Amino acid sequence: MTARGLYLLTPDEDDTARLLRRVASALHGGVAWLQYRNKAADAALRAQQAHALAALCARFDVPLLINDDVALALQLRAGVHLGEHDGDIAAARSALGPDALIGASCYDDAALATRAVEAGASYVAFGAFFASSTKPHARRASLSLLRGAATLGVPRVAIGGITPDNGRSLVDAGADLLAVISGVFDAPDPAAAVAAYNACFRNPA
Repeated sequence: MTARGLYLLTPDEDDTARLLRRVASALHGGVAWLQYRNKAADAALRAQQAHALAALCARFDVPLLINDDVALALQLRAGVHLGEHDGDIAAARSALGPDALIGASCYDDAALATRAVEAGASYVAFGAFFASSTKPHARRASLSLLRGAATLGVPRVAIGGITPDNGRSLVDAGADLLAVISGVFDAPDPAAAVAAYNACFRNPA
């Protein structure tokens, strides 16, 4: 599987209509993947928002992944992203089938990434690489993790405090996708912010 570009994660947003407007603006800018993540919502709101986002992503032909909820991903025929303690990769692969996008948070741990790929992960995510407002106490990862994970043969995702200014260093180190929340959704023009991140992938070193 090949993938390259901006991997956009949604913010905690209780207003579904506003969420859809904000996401649509970003998708216009050119997003590779979208992950629905709302840690503040209850199950009913998550289901409502995820279904609406699935329809929006279909319009833009952008794969949708669900954060930490295999059952909801199965319902939507979407992908899933799992944290270290949020579910079993092999069980998710069995439930979602061979073609589903399944991602694993691997933080600063190369061995965890190896185990995730062996269990069936489609991609691995490392970070935080920089200070993150979303997860201020997250473990910090090094550029060498991205370089070393090339041998795994799956896309490498970088996350944590990424800006258009520091994103290029991650791409040059081997990141296939840059995962971002606030860098896009806190920007006055989300589509322009997406374009700025995508510029990190042009003419890599």
